[in-house]
Amino acid sequence: MSEVCTNSSGLSTKEVVEAMANFNEDNLDKGMVYPPFPNIRKIFAHIAANVAAKAYELRLVSRYPHPKDFMKYAESFMYNFVYHPYR
Repeated sequence: MSEVCTNSSGLSTKEVVEAMANFNEDNLDKGMVYPPFPNIRKIFAHIAANVAAKAYELRLVSRYPHPKDFMKYAESFMYNFVYHPYR
């Protein structure tokens, strides 16, 4: 992983806002500021996948070959909240 972080993720502010908003009129009518909680993980995976794709496009990464499915790749790094019993 690179220790250098640029302020250019390659995504425009508009793209990130659109992904985060993921609103429809019902959500707005309910006064929701953020997307519905069940959608948040999918939204963040979508943003991460787009950032990763842009990083590969700009050759800012050192892990090759690039993943075939950036969405699955991003989801593979997300914490899984499933509880597994000890016994």
